[in-house]
Amino acid sequence: MTKDIPEIFSGTVEVDETYVGGQWKNKQKTVRDEGTKRGRGTKKQPVFGILCRNNTVWVEVVDDVDAGTLQPLISQKVSTGSIVCSDTWKAYTGIAARGYVHRLVNHGERQYSDGKGNHINGLEGFWGYLKRKIASKGGVRKERLHLFLGEYVWRYNHRSVPERIKIQRIIQLLERIRC
Repeated sequence: MTKDIPEIFSGTVEVDETYVGGQWKNKQKTVRDEGTKRGRGTKKQPVFGILCRNNTVWVEVVDDVDAGTLQPLISQKVSTGSIVCSDTWKAYTGIAARGYVHRLVNHGERQYSDGKGNHINGLEGFWGYLKRKIASKGGVRKERLHLFLGEYVWRYNHRSVPERIKIQRIIQLLERIRC
């Protein structure tokens, strides 16, 4: 399922990062006593995603959310000349120098769209979908997170496809592996 996504995205794309991990109330007491930050700086697992405006998404577990990690991923997955919408996180500074049209929304000032179609609301919606699905499983182990991400990305990308076609597609993917 993780291989059944486009190699390159083009047009208008949204990029964002999130953190996946257990709820604070479910953490061990020793972890809660140490304290943690919300968002950037947390001990949760960072995940980076790209959503093309045709509602196709790609997600990957990353070690950190620095420019040195995220910008090469954007360069690999997004064709040059595309419009890249992001928040104002410093790791996205310099995207325009790599040949992209860079549009920003400033969540810190409660700006979620600039009224001209520049937003990352599609990807934020996917993060909500992903976190609800993972929470419904009772959480997942960090070592297996990439497998769950692959499944939920595939389900999200094929959400408007009839079940019969989805089953045929899964069978085709399995036959490719067997050969």
